[in-house]
Amino acid sequence: MHPMLNIAIRAARKAGNVIIKSYENPASVNIDAKGENDFATNVDRAAESLIIETIKKVYPDHTIIAEESGLTKGRDNDVQWIIDPIDGTTNFIKGIPHCSVSIAVRIKGKTEAAVVYNPMANELFTASRGQGAQLNGYRIRVNNVKDLESTILAVALPYKQKQYSDCYFSVLQKLFTKCADFRRTGSAALDLAYIAAGRFDGFFEIGLKPWDIAAGELILREAGGIVTDFAGGNNYMVSGNVVAGSPKVVKDFITLTSNDWPDRLKC
Repeated sequence: MHPMLNIAIRAARKAGNVIIKSYENPASVNIDAKGENDFATNVDRAAESLIIETIKKVYPDHTIIAEESGLTKGRDNDVQWIIDPIDGTTNFIKGIPHCSVSIAVRIKGKTEAAVVYNPMANELFTASRGQGAQLNGYRIRVNNVKDLESTILAVALPYKQKQYSDCYFSVLQKLFTKCADFRRTGSAALDLAYIAAGRFDGFFEIGLKPWDIAAGELILREAGGIVTDFAGGNNYMVSGNVVAGSPKVVKDFITLTSNDWPDRLKC
């Protein structure tokens, strides 16, 4: 196991304990609006602080990129920890037990270790580059589907970018005629991990941030899946526009929907 993965797991579990305690005591949760349909809580900040503290005890010189506190440059900028303390904050606020702690370690631009932890279900998804992906210590693999038929696709709605509603629903309509069904869960990191575990077959979303993607991407890749942008390229960490699944599902998705997206979402 990658040594930094051990620290990421430790940090994720500590943050998960904070999340569970607060989930069981809703009166302790204070909610702030960061923007339209975008929220943070005192629990997001407390979990993030605990994650950073756990990392810094062992790796004080590393750089950290976190959703709530932003960029904390370290003397070693080659190693970056990318953190989302609660991916699925709206679920958490509403009392829906589906959210995750997402932690990725990138070294010289490549993700080397990743954790996505759902504390409500005590499910720990992990991966180290070249070592495969695991769920609670057991190896996981993506489903080997041949086409979109009979697939379950995880979807998200453009709730922060409603100007893209028309093209988004056009894509949903096309996909719905091909696939078996959709799921809308509210946590992109868990959607990617669920594809890795064979629970879903594909996923797409626009406007994601690096902390939404980084950990789930490695877990999915190590389970045999791929992640691309809407044009089949590798710009998704910049654009935030993500297609994920088995190679065949991603290929069919891009072929089916390539004419439905405006050019600004393909780059």
